[in-house]
Amino acid sequence: MMRAGGILKLAVLVSVLFLAVFLAFELLQSNMNLNMGKVFARYANAEIVPTRPPRHKCGLSKSCPEDHYAFKITSGAASVVGPKICFQDNVLMSGVKNNVGRGINIALLNGKTGELTKTDSFDMWSGDVNLLIKFLKEIEDGSIVMMATFDDPATKLNEEARNLIADLGSSSIGILGFRDNWVFVGGKGIKTKSPFEQHIKNNAETNKYEGWPEVLEMEGCIPIKHE
Repeated sequence: MMRAGGILKLAVLVSVLFLAVFLAFELLQSNMNLNMGKVFARYANAEIVPTRPPRHKCGLSKSCPEDHYAFKITSGAASVVGPKICFQDNVLMSGVKNNVGRGINIALLNGKTGELTKTDSFDMWSGDVNLLIKFLKEIEDGSIVMMATFDDPATKLNEEARNLIADLGSSSIGILGFRDNWVFVGGKGIKTKSPFEQHIKNNAETNKYEGWPEVLEMEGCIPIKHE
């Protein structure tokens, strides 16, 4: 009877031992699966994180071909924020650079090398239009001409100044009026009208700002002059 009782106790002990081993194994496997799940989830999340889109020169929406210059021009906003002219990822004129002014802002570049040759601004509200005319007449052949308006670009403009700008490829200079917004890229010696020009009229019914139209922004790619 004692032997049978001892065997029974041994059987119970062995059963408890097996049960303990089984539970320990199940717990270990559960932890391993949980940790592996976290690892896989981490890598899966890393794979679906969107990549940062590539940045193009001057913040353009797409890159220019290799044989082209990238540019972006923004007109002034009312009489508060000055215009900005960017060329090949270099800001040539802006309020931050403190080289813009009321009226017409102009940057000149060498069409072959892309080198900046001159910047200036001309007050067309209370300034002297003859200073603008002199500047326009001295532009060298082959130059890239970039223009952006700020506040009022037209009150002092006369026919001679308008004709000189039209010769650079502008189609809208003839109708540019008081507080209009206008951005333009042309060239000295250009044979056709430039495709790079935007113009918006000052209209009390459609103006975004009180007394001024909305800001214009234009971007594009200028073919490099090889001749």
